[in-house]
Amino acid sequence: MVVIRTARGGGRFEEVGSYVRARRVGPFVFVAGTTAVEPSGKLHAPGDAYAQTHYILDRIDQALAEVGASLSDIVRTRAFLSDMAAAGGGFIRAHGERFRGIEPVLTGVEAGLTVEGMMVEIEVDALLIDQMET
Repeated sequence: MVVIRTARGGGRFEEVGSYVRARRVGPFVFVAGTTAVEPSGKLHAPGDAYAQTHYILDRIDQALAEVGASLSDIVRTRAFLSDMAAAGGGFIRAHGERFRGIEPVLTGVEAGLTVEGMMVEIEVDALLIDQMET
């Protein structure tokens, strides 16, 4: 039997767009693109990629916990940066702090983000090694 679990993040588009923040299917976990928009709708730390990255990874960690995973299970991170030159340094420093010893593969892409001052959006894939059949 395959375990399927989901976690909602409370984002304003989840219901309208018919998606969830995280979905676990067996040992595989996928977390949707996550930004630094606070529950109040306010952007956390406008213009600060370092602070936004930490905030986003906290949100991702919460979503992972809801489906039985953690940051240490992440095997891939994808970051969408509003401006690679302006956001890249803060993002990579925060990513390095949070993933030291875990070392997922990482892709960074410059992309237009939806809110003024939004510097980072992150999505991740995780794999629960202990849940895999041998």
